[in-house]
Amino acid sequence: MKTKLVIVFLLLVGIAGYAVNRMSHHKIKDGDIIFQTSLSGQSKAIQLATHSKYSHCGIVYKKGNELFVFEAVEPVKLTPLSKWIARGEGGKFEIRRLKNREQILTPAVLEKMKQVENRFAGKHYDIYFDWSDDNIYCSELVWKVYKEATGLEIGQLEKLRNFDLSSEAVKQKMKERYGDHIPLDENVISPVSIYNSELLKRVN
Repeated sequence: MKTKLVIVFLLLVGIAGYAVNRMSHHKIKDGDIIFQTSLSGQSKAIQLATHSKYSHCGIVYKKGNELFVFEAVEPVKLTPLSKWIARGEGGKFEIRRLKNREQILTPAVLEKMKQVENRFAGKHYDIYFDWSDDNIYCSELVWKVYKEATGLEIGQLEKLRNFDLSSEAVKQKMKERYGDHIPLDENVISPVSIYNSELLKRVN
């Protein structure tokens, strides 16, 4: 059984590596935002609540000749892009970029983004989707890094009550996290809200 799991993992990493090589033709750039369907335990609930296939996102950076994704998992960290892609459903992903990236993401602004990220690095993943900076979830991380470094709001903030909380999977996850005290008026930014931002364009 372990051998089969290792083979599957190596195949996924291989597919992810191929995908990264294919994407090199599109010249992935610092600050690009990447989306995937996560295989985490809460992914289905996020998809149902937000009516989107995407449940996880991060910011892509190049360090030397390697590509990484700055993401909020446990803990907030940089993950090699090929490993990040391999973790997603079917190795599929999508990258979106600021329409006026060259004017906005100057070297100075990119450096400021990385300074903001250094402040978040190592923080715990926020399973409660609280809007404070104590812990942080994936789309909150992307939104706050861009907001602080560029002044742009990538995606529309919503209240938790505005999401579709009607499915059993969502109700179960909410009960598990909050008990009978669901913070319906908490500010939330979802991956799909960032994805749909008019400030972004599709890259791949």
